[in-house]
Amino acid sequence: MDVKGKNFTRFLDRQKLYKTQRDAKAIGKQHSKGKLTAWERLDILFDEDSFEEIDAYVTADRTDTGFGKVKQAYGDGVIIGHGMIRGRLAFAYSQDFTVMGGSLGSVHATKIMKIQEMAQKMGAPMIGLIDSGGARIQEGVASLAGYAGIFYRNVQSSGVIPQISVIMGPAAGGAVYSPSITDFVFMTNQTSYMFVTGPNVVKEVLNEDVSLNDLGGAGIHSKKSGVAHMVFEDEENTLMGVRHLLSYLPANNMENPPEMELSEDETKDIEEKLRDIVPDDANKPYDVKDVINLITDKRSFYEISENYAQNVVIGFARLDGKVIGIIANQPKVLAGTLDINSSTKGARFIRFCDAFNVPLLILEDVPGFLPGIDQEHNGIIRHGAKMLYAFADSTVPRITVILRKSYGGAYCVMNSKNLGGDFNFAWPTAEIAVMGPEGAVAILYRKELEASDDPVAMKKELATKYRKEIANPYVADERGFIDEVIDPAGTRLKLIRAYEALENKFMNNPARKHGNIPL
Repeated sequence: MDVKGKNFTRFLDRQKLYKTQRDAKAIGKQHSKGKLTAWERLDILFDEDSFEEIDAYVTADRTDTGFGKVKQAYGDGVIIGHGMIRGRLAFAYSQDFTVMGGSLGSVHATKIMKIQEMAQKMGAPMIGLIDSGGARIQEGVASLAGYAGIFYRNVQSSGVIPQISVIMGPAAGGAVYSPSITDFVFMTNQTSYMFVTGPNVVKEVLNEDVSLNDLGGAGIHSKKSGVAHMVFEDEENTLMGVRHLLSYLPANNMENPPEMELSEDETKDIEEKLRDIVPDDANKPYDVKDVINLITDKRSFYEISENYAQNVVIGFARLDGKVIGIIANQPKVLAGTLDINSSTKGARFIRFCDAFNVPLLILEDVPGFLPGIDQEHNGIIRHGAKMLYAFADSTVPRITVILRKSYGGAYCVMNSKNLGGDFNFAWPTAEIAVMGPEGAVAILYRKELEASDDPVAMKKELATKYRKEIANPYVADERGFIDEVIDPAGTRLKLIRAYEALENKFMNNPARKHGNIPL
């Protein structure tokens, strides 16, 4: 056999070895935990037969530090490559827990850094499928240096390409910081978890017993910490959720979000139901998601961080086939007040939309910031300022619709005209004032109320008068602080035309290295 033939035989032998090196027992163990393998995940995430692997045959550093050898396996426990997701280019890495627990060594890290750089260079989304026991102890500082290199590239890509982290197993120690600086974090219920220090360390240092899920499971991070933006019940649905999210996002910061053509049954010019959504009683709650679903294209709203800081609703939707980002106060939760968590949640979403050319729609019904010692002591001033800063710093088209309450500092923060809002509309049900009628008359008529024979009735009468003469939207309209009081039934058409007018909006913030958002 000639040299060419021998080389081809070696080529085939390597392919065979690569395909058979995966331990069947380890794969079975992965499946028994309700988890897919690294390759199975990529098959679901990418369009059929579109994924192209890179660096399949690299192997780990052979250095023996005296604390155990590193298993020599092709790929070194991570698969990297590119392919198509819904017909659009994307890059990804998928950690393989069946190879040394998906631990990150120097070669493993180099592969991830390589695909990160390619994604940024090609201007396409970067997706990390994370299932790793953490830093490879046998490699010592080389493993830690690998993490730092990944973090650096995460930051360099921030605001340039969408970055999505999908936690499909453990993410512990330093490994959690790469997901935390990407744009969106997905988790799977019961099979994925994140924490800086694990249960054993907690037990040793604090003498507290805690399970993996109670310390850093999907439920904790989607409801309490806000680290996880999306949670699904199994890995297949988690990956399908990633595919769905990408359908709203541009490939990079130089493009606009993808448009979708509407079918006839999805077009709606007038929604009479909108006239009846806001209750006559100003203190009665309603679900702002009903407003969102009536205004936007049918079945297009994709909510983000649904279980966290529910007094603010955020997410992507389509309006006449075009993607918009929505920030809405939720009267059903804490009366729609802004607090620490909801301010941070809203600010981060605003910053993402601004970075990737997604126009913003603000649906406002906010009585103010949540009062209390806990909020003040934990920095509501600083955290509330994040949302204010994010709005004022953004350059994408911004439209506000005041549905009902718009009081005090919260009026300013929620994309008011003087904060740079492009169009600001109000429904006839809107109440715009320094504070709510009850609070206002309690201050303005304190002496009269104290002297009254029936202060409750007097306060109610004065509050009604204040609402009618001061806190109505027509005062703001006549003074130019809003652009128009509109019929709720015509909101969708009004918004479509306003965004059309803003299509060529162009503005530059002052020249600077970067602003100093109050973190």
